Amino acid sequence: MANELDGKQIAFLTANEGVEQVELTEPWKAVEEAGGTPVLVSIEKGQVQGFNHLTEADTFDATLAAGDANVADYDGLVLPGGVANPDQLRADDASVAFASAFFEAGKPVAAICHAPWTLVEAGVVSGRTLTSWPSLRTDISNAGGSWVDQEVCVCTDGPNHLITSRNPDDIPAFNEKLVAEFSRNG
Repeated sequence: MANELDGKQIAFLTANEGVEQVELTEPWKAVEEAGGTPVLVSIEKGQVQGFNHLTEADTFDATLAAGDANVADYDGLVLPGGVANPDQLRADDASVAFASAFFEAGKPVAAICHAPWTLVEAGVVSGRTLTSWPSLRTDISNAGGSWVDQEVCVCTDGPNHLITSRNPDDIPAFNEKLVAEFSRNG
């Protein structure tokens, strides 16, 4: 993966409370190992609380609030999961607008586990095939998307590519595909 993302900035959008830590840290590491620069964006600038499922884990520093972030500064977007994280993001207008703007700009987006809830709220799943944590199946279908149960799904419908995975067990495949797809754009 070395240098495939050389010079590319990748936004990681999270809520300040409740991100599934491994779904943040492992893709972050993959972006860095591929030569990219990950940037943590959150609802509010400041501390982001990671969780290992339901147990508090580490904290991370978000350098920007979603309302202050400019999609033009980034080559791709990663949406980590956890139940609380995307539930909070989908209730925040600035975060939803930030995620939606990547689709409008034709830039790749990668979402894992419960993260597609933010995409449902953004109105960008219609006509797309994606995967997620199984409990989102109905939400994705009701939003006009097609849900599949597979380790990683790359949807190339539309001007941008959408990479999705179901859960932390899928992270190796998720990371491989997000680096490959992000390296193709820009």
